[in-house]
Amino acid sequence: MAQGYSTMGSGGRTGQSYIAMSGEKLATGVVNIATGIVELPKTVILTSQRDGAPYGLTVGLITGIMHSVGRTVFGALDVVTFLIPTPPTVRPKYIWENFDKETTYG
Repeated sequence: MAQGYSTMGSGGRTGQSYIAMSGEKLATGVVNIATGIVELPKTVILTSQRDGAPYGLTVGLITGIMHSVGRTVFGALDVVTFLIPTPPTVRPKYIWENFDKETTYG
């Protein structure tokens, strides 16, 4: 029989059960593994819009590769550690949230 615990995480998710928080972390991890590659075109587009096409196609490409790896690795870590519910490390939590905002970590 599953038993839920009410917790208050630093992410401000008061009242969410342990099971719900763990499940959300697992789902977020799986989604971030699957969509990590989308960081590449997203970052190239954002960098090109902000700094021009030549910069976006060079620096944006390199940054996009790093963000793709970052989102995928943090997604894998979330899957491995889903039993320890913590706030999301990648912001935005899903790539389609705030698509016009560059990804940050921490």
